[in-house]
Amino acid sequence: MSTTSRTRRRPLPSNMAAVGLEQVRAMRRGESAFKEHVRFVPPPVDVAEVRAIVGLSQSEFAERFGFSLGAIRNWEQGIRQPDAAARTLLHIIARHPKAVSKMIAEVTNA
Repeated sequence: MSTTSRTRRRPLPSNMAAVGLEQVRAMRRGESAFKEHVRFVPPPVDVAEVRAIVGLSQSEFAERFGFSLGAIRNWEQGIRQPDAAARTLLHIIARHPKAVSKMIAEVTNA
């Protein structure tokens, strides 16, 4: 493995308690305590469109990909939005539904 593809970890500070306390104080002041934290938030996804791509009913889609039927209904009716993890999975399902189905089957049968 090349050094450019490895994850580089910084050593933990010896004063972890002090760092944690300062993060709490910053949060109470309304500041971002985790200045270096970067979170990937996938773009919104049209769940009905993803389902149409796969060609499944709401109940079939929920069962095949491990979602609750209620979640699918709520997402499609605009009552709720999928969280970041669900959106990521939905984007992958839209592009590679067979690969996701295969992976789920492999994990389920393991």
